[in-house]
Amino acid sequence: MTDHQHHVVLLTFEGGEGCHPAFEEAEHLPGIRQCAVLERSADGLLEVREGYTRGAGVATVGSGVVGGLVGLLGGPLGMLLGFAAGAALGNAAEEGRTTADGAGLIVLSARVPDGASLLVLDIRESSPEPADRLAARFGAATVERIVADEFAEQVRAAERRAEESSEDAG
Repeated sequence: MTDHQHHVVLLTFEGGEGCHPAFEEAEHLPGIRQCAVLERSADGLLEVREGYTRGAGVATVGSGVVGGLVGLLGGPLGMLLGFAAGAALGNAAEEGRTTADGAGLIVLSARVPDGASLLVLDIRESSPEPADRLAARFGAATVERIVADEFAEQVRAAERRAEESSEDAG
């Protein structure tokens, strides 16, 4: 792969021993956008144990600063109100992204067997090598790559099915 490919890379670990240290290192992979750890206990309880989003909070702070600068035209009170309004808009944008990310994790939850962990990487790869080396170093049982656009369509299809079944139930 010479150009950057946007993938969702899934690393399955039997148990959580290698998954958590792999997560900490995954935050520094070239091209990483987001990563999360899904863990299912032996009795089937699923938890999102850890999560990382590159640039989290940037939209909120950036919008607040822009709003504050625009608010300077109205004096100190205008700056305060502008910052607050900008931060609120930026936070709303981030909340929307968080909701979409949560839907993706729900779709992936079916891939986590009892007693196992899944490290999910949202990454733009110029080469599969860094993620593959990470998987080998920490003992991932499987590595699966899904093209990000295809995964996004899987999530949208799952959302449509959920909406249809809630309409049928109501």
